[in-house]
Amino acid sequence: MKKFLHAGCGPSRKENTTAPFASSNWEEVRFDIDEAAEPDILGSVLDLGMIESESFDAIFSSHNIEHIFAYQVPKMLREFLRILNKNGFFVVTCPNLIPVARLIVEDKLTEPAYVSPIGPITPQDILYGHSASLEQGNEYMAHKTGFTPKSLQAILLEAGFQDVAMLSREGQLDIWALATKSKVSNKGELKSLAEQHLPIKKSP
Repeated sequence: MKKFLHAGCGPSRKENTTAPFASSNWEEVRFDIDEAAEPDILGSVLDLGMIESESFDAIFSSHNIEHIFAYQVPKMLREFLRILNKNGFFVVTCPNLIPVARLIVEDKLTEPAYVSPIGPITPQDILYGHSASLEQGNEYMAHKTGFTPKSLQAILLEAGFQDVAMLSREGQLDIWALATKSKVSNKGELKSLAEQHLPIKKSP
């Protein structure tokens, strides 16, 4: 069975990742800095020293990369590269600051942009972290950096990932990326992986 690290899992389980990861073909290992999330491994994404090199087939990270400072992101990505095997890949999603900036320009900083399972989310929440969670003392929810599709792709490649498939969706406030540790043999392979793991709308 293949194994993926659910990095910065929070309360989420494999059912909240991608369709392939949610299947019985993949074993999930949950990783988080907050013990309240009850992860399999407690720790920081900046130090995965407790995890052996090349021991995972994939890593999934949803709305986690923005919770560390910009200068720390390359270190985190290098740790991810280290624990991925040679055929491994990384699936990441985070806020897309371009549509968020448009809402701010429209003077909608504190107006709900969408409703999540934890309630309405404003552009201010997306920029700085969920205000209600921060008010309750959960400082892990603070946002310390942000990305556009161009900047996310660039930092993945600079960190050493060899091929990157990007997705930003019209009307959505997120970015998705799939990055491979090794160069893929052909672009069809990268496209296939992206279609499996990224929320790409399939043609009828």
